[in-house]
Amino acid sequence: MPKIVLVPPSADAGAIARDLAPRGFELALLSHTAPEFEAALAAMDYMVCYPNVAMPDAFYRAAPRLRLVQLLSAGYDNVDLEAARRAKVPVCNNGGANAISVAEHSLMLMLAVSRKVIWQHGNVAAGRWRGNGPAPRMYELYGKTLGIVGLGTIGKKAAQLARAFGMRVQYYDIRRLSEDAEDALGVRFRLLRELLKTSDVVSLHVPLNAATRGMIGTEELALMQPLAILINTARGPVVDEGALCEALSAGKLFGAGLDVFAQEPPPSNHPLLKLDNVVLTAHFAGPTWDNHVARFRNAFDNVERVERGEPPLWLVPELAA
Repeated sequence: MPKIVLVPPSADAGAIARDLAPRGFELALLSHTAPEFEAALAAMDYMVCYPNVAMPDAFYRAAPRLRLVQLLSAGYDNVDLEAARRAKVPVCNNGGANAISVAEHSLMLMLAVSRKVIWQHGNVAAGRWRGNGPAPRMYELYGKTLGIVGLGTIGKKAAQLARAFGMRVQYYDIRRLSEDAEDALGVRFRLLRELLKTSDVVSLHVPLNAATRGMIGTEELALMQPLAILINTARGPVVDEGALCEALSAGKLFGAGLDVFAQEPPPSNHPLLKLDNVVLTAHFAGPTWDNHVARFRNAFDNVERVERGEPPLWLVPELAA
């Protein structure tokens, strides 16, 4: 009987996995720090986990039967892809299982920044009704232009939600849609510099790789409008945080909503933590209780595909070449 080793994020999530596990497979729920984990590798056919499980060459040598590494996350920048390539083991991400969650989180950050929700909450909680002063400038999303950088599964969901708020949506991606696909989604392609100059809100939805690391730096931020908002739910190193702090501190941007950072958690003296025009969350855009089911469903579907001799879905692009 083929064996699946699954490293669940919690015991409760593991219970969901047990309910969804396919028949005809042995399922072992193990912590990657438990002694039993190392012992299970020799008989493992499928690995289902988040990228926090280290998978260097030694991992693959210890798992000679391994046929698939199935990630529960969309991101895979912490995965040793070269080790997987040498072992000839496909690595797949979660097939957009958390796309709705991240898209919703992006819209939440847009609203929170534009309506100064953190400032409002702090004042009310401290007994300062309406801030005991004139209302600050706050803005609606309706009628504004959203620029999406990276129109993958998450970017497309964000575009749909933004259009429901009455926003105009433009995008930049290295893979441009056909005109018919753009019409169906209600988006228009722009070059990156063009998008940065003309968007009221810029939302980042790209993977972290050599091409995207630091793609939003001093020059790019200088192109943005003074009342623009930057949203990052992708990966922290996509943005030059020093340049962003400088732009926010100098009032060159209206604000930013960040779920990811170059170092996670950020150090307690990080200048971003001291700014009043940012909304910060702790890399929680993806995980919701709802999408545990979608993550495990996609994972087990891919496992069954490979067991039937079919190619897996959602192979990470670097291994597809």
